[in-house]
Amino acid sequence: MPNPALRLLTDFKRWGTPLPVWSGRLYNEYWPLAAQNIRAQGGRLLALWGEDRRSTEAGYLVHAAFLSETGIIRAEMIVDPAIAAYPSLATVFPGALRMERTLYDLLGIRATGTDDTRPWLRHAAWPADQFPLRTDFSGEGLDIAADRDYTFLAASSPDTHEIPVGPIHAGIIEPGHFHFQVLGEEILRLEERFGYTHKGVERLFQGLDVAAGARLAGRISGDSTVAYAWSYAQAIEQITNAPVPERAQWLRALCLERERLANHLGDLGAIGNDAGLAFALTQFQALKEDLLRENQHYFGHRYLMDQVLPGGVDGDLTVAAVATLQRTGQTLKTAVGRLQEILAEHGGLRDRVVQLGIISPKRAAQLGLMGVAGRASGQAWDLRVQFPTSPYDQLQVRMASAAEGDVAARMAVRFQEIFESLRLQEEILRRLPGGNVYHPLDLRDATGEGIGWVEGWRGEVFFWLRMEQGHICRCHPQDPSWTLWPALEEAVLRDIVADFPLINKSFNLSYSGHDL
Repeated sequence: MPNPALRLLTDFKRWGTPLPVWSGRLYNEYWPLAAQNIRAQGGRLLALWGEDRRSTEAGYLVHAAFLSETGIIRAEMIVDPAIAAYPSLATVFPGALRMERTLYDLLGIRATGTDDTRPWLRHAAWPADQFPLRTDFSGEGLDIAADRDYTFLAASSPDTHEIPVGPIHAGIIEPGHFHFQVLGEEILRLEERFGYTHKGVERLFQGLDVAAGARLAGRISGDSTVAYAWSYAQAIEQITNAPVPERAQWLRALCLERERLANHLGDLGAIGNDAGLAFALTQFQALKEDLLRENQHYFGHRYLMDQVLPGGVDGDLTVAAVATLQRTGQTLKTAVGRLQEILAEHGGLRDRVVQLGIISPKRAAQLGLMGVAGRASGQAWDLRVQFPTSPYDQLQVRMASAAEGDVAARMAVRFQEIFESLRLQEEILRRLPGGNVYHPLDLRDATGEGIGWVEGWRGEVFFWLRMEQGHICRCHPQDPSWTLWPALEEAVLRDIVADFPLINKSFNLSYSGHDL
């Protein structure tokens, strides 16, 4: 049960769901106190979002999802529309700052107690006095003009040079602006600017039925389609109290591990390439391509889109397909093992990645690092281990870890996770239960609130939604990149500009998942 100090307005009650979720409401003045209590117990902030509930709640609602040792604590508070302000959590959880800036851009309610009130997502795309997530948003006066007056932090010395990079880059990547302040080649400050891929996802979900919502959820961040689709499905299945066939649960896990494999293979090749070792890129990309082609052949899509659905999965594996995937998994394990030996013996690569882009375990805990980056900085956290849902509760996941917090550690964790995902794939295929892979949902009167929470390859993907009569009223997906992007700004400090691509790739964070 959460700390009794949290019982500040109503008791926090546990949901009757497989996921360990408690929820309750707080008075505004207790909002930061609750966060402090959770932080003091080693908890962290998962997500922050808001709703326009003026028609039913006499105000706006601000929600926060915190992680504690017992599970998710979802707190909410009412914000008086006449004041449209609430206490900031940024002094307790640094990652809250950008979420709070975004909440103002989209809903028009301001976090007090912070000096940074610059827009984060708006980019002058809609009038400053309109807010897209308000129920009375007109959608008029929209523009595609660039935000030309964004103020980056001023240089602290006349000897400091400023280097703007992006938002358009030389590679085939998403847009993001990186503003460096340097002394010679040494990075003194990095300030990021995102929002260029903002798509209005939360507004797009409103009014959708479950099937259309599933298709959109799987496209929030294309490299994490399984994690998003599964967390969305969890939320829907909670609301509808729908049983999921056991075989479908195991196939979902198989898809999630294959998604992890594909991304880790691609990242190891890209990190090697950014360190000047093109051999790594060609070898790992070939292995990734083979995996993606298998996905296309056996699951119908290279990146497994639309495979995970509320109620189960779309498609099944034959006995022959299972045997083939078992055989190719062993081949991949051998190939990755050999490449790991080659990279470990390459002195030039070691010189580039060891002691580069460091986030210490202490700082990682303060920033709330999760996923690969967190585990490489001593944060022993993996949902598949701490809060395993079926079938992970039967698979005994071995958590990858390192403590150095540098690029080399993030590479080492990726190698460990590749071998573990291959072991899990073998175990899943060997023990795959029989039966159906889909159970139709009864959506006629589906009304309620649901939460999904999945350990994606980059970190935890969180999904909250509220439904009425079978349609989505409001939802909020949260990518781990929200917490990890600020950490990148610190990881590059005291390193040189030429090493930024290498450090950046060792995190490999999502723009699209961030710019909802």
